[in-house]
Amino acid sequence: MSDINTLSFEEAMRELEATVGKLETGEATLEESIKLYERGAALRAHCEARLREAEERVEKITLAASGQPTGTEPAEGL
Repeated sequence: MSDINTLSFEEAMRELEATVGKLETGEATLEESIKLYERGAALRAHCEARLREAEERVEKITLAASGQPTGTEPAEGL
């Protein structure tokens, strides 16, 4: 399994969907289910963090008086 922090949002979402699918089948052993759940929770947190970062970037897009985007401002804390 790859390091979650190196995954793009899309890669993490695909893996999370696959993980949930494996858990839903009920075919994994208890120990495997626990590991899948832990990995899924970490993937979910990673996806949420990536979404927050994207939202902050979108919020920081600056607009000209005409309403046209003129650039971006760095988000606080990034």
